[in-house]
Amino acid sequence: MTTTGIRTAPATRKPAHRDGNVLRWLSAYTASMVGDSIYFVALSWAATRSGSPAQAGLVLAVGSVPRAVLMLGGGVIADRFGPRRVVIGSDAVRCVIILAVAVLLLLATPGIWLLVLVALVFGAVDALFLPSVGALPARITSPGELGRVQGMRGFAQRVATVVAAPLGGLAVAVGGPAAGFGVAGVLFAVSLVLLMAVRVRELAPDEEAGTSETARRQLVGGLRYIRGHRVLAPLLLVAAVMELGFSGPANIGIVLLADERGWGAAGMAWTVGGFGVGAGAAALLLAVRGRIARAGAVQSWGVVAGSVALGAIGFAPSVAVAAVAGLCVGLCTGLGGALIGALVQTVTEPAYLGRVTSVATLFTVGFAPMTYPVVGAAIGAWGVEPVFAVSAAVSAAGGVLGLCSGALRHAELPR
Repeated sequence: MTTTGIRTAPATRKPAHRDGNVLRWLSAYTASMVGDSIYFVALSWAATRSGSPAQAGLVLAVGSVPRAVLMLGGGVIADRFGPRRVVIGSDAVRCVIILAVAVLLLLATPGIWLLVLVALVFGAVDALFLPSVGALPARITSPGELGRVQGMRGFAQRVATVVAAPLGGLAVAVGGPAAGFGVAGVLFAVSLVLLMAVRVRELAPDEEAGTSETARRQLVGGLRYIRGHRVLAPLLLVAAVMELGFSGPANIGIVLLADERGWGAAGMAWTVGGFGVGAGAAALLLAVRGRIARAGAVQSWGVVAGSVALGAIGFAPSVAVAAVAGLCVGLCTGLGGALIGALVQTVTEPAYLGRVTSVATLFTVGFAPMTYPVVGAAIGAWGVEPVFAVSAAVSAAGGVLGLCSGALRHAELPR
């Protein structure tokens, strides 16, 4: 794989929070996340105005299909051509698409099927962007700083979540969907400029092995690499099982719980807000400390403890108790999730990071949302308490599996 035209990261071990190269990547990632959220606000509003509620739901759902189907291929492309090239190219395409939609909405009222096409294309490009942006940290900082980078990344995610909703709502309220798409497009442009200024480390010759293989063989090779890795295999299994039990209750489950208990939107907001504060605090802790001893064991125990707190939300007698339980969920699973990300970055050979990141991301943005209708139907049939209890048990099983793996239990972040 040629590295012509690629900026090379210096071989210095500078603290991540003082490294301009890392901060440029983090700023680009944050701008992209805020842009993503505003895009979804604008898309949902435009779909609601252009079609029926069922059609609006279709627009929001179809984008997840190419994202899930193409995610593994996106990881192969990231490893084959280098994550920096792929992330810049995909970010540029997203920017052009969204700004073009903004202009189109200013000139006309597009039909619902045009919005479906936009959602499909955006989802396909996301399948390239997400593995690539996740594979960059190991090439822009030293191994000992990857834990801090994951903490900074997690904290940026929480900040983006807080900022995006009111900013997107304000843009749509003032200028309609066109303004929302325009703001999202500008943020993607900012992200693109910052990413172009990020320098990356070149791969050593032995790390470039296999780049001449076919894409199919690279994908199979990546999956075999994960399966045969003593730490990665159980680590990704922990993440997958945790998400399987966690995502439904944490999203649609809390909404239905608040409605059933008569807490209203405010009760739901307090519970979700507790989770966000806890997750942000956990990410900030890792960002400040940079390293937590016995990371493999801590992340598994964090998953178990967070799952217990998740189950407790279903039995909470009041909003206050639910909010405190949500805070505990955020602290425990937030720390566990950040450590999972840090361990993935540190134990994976750089040549495989795109494929490994694509597998990890597939569980969170591909498969996990499919549990929402299942959880919703189960709550309708059996009530909140048993569904939260069963989901928490499934999520906790992920942490237990991690504790059963000696290699993962003893895994450490580098100093």
